[in-house]
Amino acid sequence: MEEPDVPQSDGLSPAESSYLIDFERADAVSLMIYPPPPPMLIVSGQKPFANMEVTLNPLRFVQQPEYWGIEVIGTMPATGQPAIVPYAVELDLNGLLGTRGVEVIGANGTERIEIPAATVGTGEPQN
Repeated sequence: MEEPDVPQSDGLSPAESSYLIDFERADAVSLMIYPPPPPMLIVSGQKPFANMEVTLNPLRFVQQPEYWGIEVIGTMPATGQPAIVPYAVELDLNGLLGTRGVEVIGANGTERIEIPAATVGTGEPQN
């Protein structure tokens, strides 16, 4: 019996692992200009590996929720460099606002941030 051909992994990146990580602080900030742009979400904390990449991953919804869920994700390369290092990441909230705000989801819990109906671009309240 012949063994099946196994594709070669030349040129492919090594496997990575992604998971929720802890965060310490989450804020929605807006620039004080007119017309106001969409707010930015800024999340900070301590990551357990120096070479871990931290990103904010918005959840997908069929219709606008009360609070739009945004996960704090840490992605590890094949080899980790253990060291507790501070991180800060940001995400433009344009098109990612729930009717009441956003909910930041991390390994250590969630935090809801109320964002009142903002005027974005046109000077009209956003629904």
